[in-house]
Amino acid sequence: MAQNWTPGSWRQKPIQQVPEYPDAAALAATEATLATYPPLVFAGEARRLKKQLANVAEGNAFLLQGGDCAESFLEHGADNIRDFFRAFLQMAVVLTYGAQLPVVKVGRIAGQFAKPRSSNVEVQDGVSLPSYRGDIINGIEFNEASRIPSPERQLDAYRQSAATLNLLRAFAMGGYANLENVHQWMLGFIKDSPQADRYRKLADRISETMDFMKAIGISADSNPSLRETDFFTSHEALLLGYEEALTRIDSTSGDWYATSGHMIWIGDRTRQLDHAHVEYFRGIKNPIGLKCGPSLTPDNLIELIDALNPANEAGRLTLICRFGHDKVADSLPKLIRAVEKEGRKVVWSCDPMHGNTITLNHYKTRPFERILSEVESFFQIHRAEGTHPGGIHIEMTGKDVTECTGGARAVTADSLSDRYHTHCDPRLNADQALELAFLLSERMKSGRDEKRLAIASA
Repeated sequence: MAQNWTPGSWRQKPIQQVPEYPDAAALAATEATLATYPPLVFAGEARRLKKQLANVAEGNAFLLQGGDCAESFLEHGADNIRDFFRAFLQMAVVLTYGAQLPVVKVGRIAGQFAKPRSSNVEVQDGVSLPSYRGDIINGIEFNEASRIPSPERQLDAYRQSAATLNLLRAFAMGGYANLENVHQWMLGFIKDSPQADRYRKLADRISETMDFMKAIGISADSNPSLRETDFFTSHEALLLGYEEALTRIDSTSGDWYATSGHMIWIGDRTRQLDHAHVEYFRGIKNPIGLKCGPSLTPDNLIELIDALNPANEAGRLTLICRFGHDKVADSLPKLIRAVEKEGRKVVWSCDPMHGNTITLNHYKTRPFERILSEVESFFQIHRAEGTHPGGIHIEMTGKDVTECTGGARAVTADSLSDRYHTHCDPRLNADQALELAFLLSERMKSGRDEKRLAIASA
């Protein structure tokens, strides 16, 4: 156990990005109620994810992490969860085929409710109100009553997370993820998209392989790995009172685990070494993430790694890099070299979303070409440094939204208003997410082929 640490020791540290609740007693009562609720996830599941992420750190697997920018109470429903899960499975199949590596599947879901903000206030038509910080804290409606932080929202977030997890577990383990259903994962609008033919051809190859395996006695009925999949949840652990209430001792190991999600991460705005979020994270045993932006120096990164993963345990720490397409070439190599020099074991993941946000026609958006450019640079830099580009971290949905511009079936600046549904930042729609997976798959297949040629000619 981390020295001088308790689930509440973060309260003695400075903290960023916390809401100002008007009723401290109501907040304390809500947190006390949460502390009596069952865990949302279990320590054994978190350990299983950590083991899989250790394979990523060693270069033997790939991490796909994605989901909503911010989950909402109003959009919670079985169809939305199903469509997200289906799009995620499609991406994972495409990436597995290209990388010829296991894909570790981690959703930004069942807990991704709180959002950091660049300003504490929002101004519309001369009216100033507290900023929207996610449905777990306040409402998106621009009125005074909605924007007052309400602790009871944490109970609603818990209940929604529990319901979402229940359905995700059913999808992952109940046969929906069966590879024999690969053709049935087609979303209706993808059938008419530029990706339809590519996906259909890939599905045909998988089906042919499944038929061959069945002919020699290997089927989904006799091999659970063909009909089931591991699917894990993650979120930014911004609201530490909520996290503390759901921090529990594992009865088998005696260690503390955050049971709000399998993996949680520290945002780029809350990674101060001597502040509350780092203090909380250093004591839990879950696999954790750390967002790395352009302001992070190599020395500061090594200090954070040593604080968060002092045992240098593979799979414990994922570095989620979010620089921007025009800054990644300057920022990433320095961090990689520092980590390699010190022999630290980490997973390197690329978040190509947060550094590439612009405004068009009064809408926040992210151009697909900038997202792709950052991903490609991330892979090229790792190849040049001789390190493993371990994963991607994206904001996406299974719906046909128009929030990010570009893609093969291009969303234009003029069409952003058609189906702009996000509660916070723009997300890739299912078509754009699948296109990114195909392009990334081709990149990984090309790198694999180059490595084989180099080995053969050596």
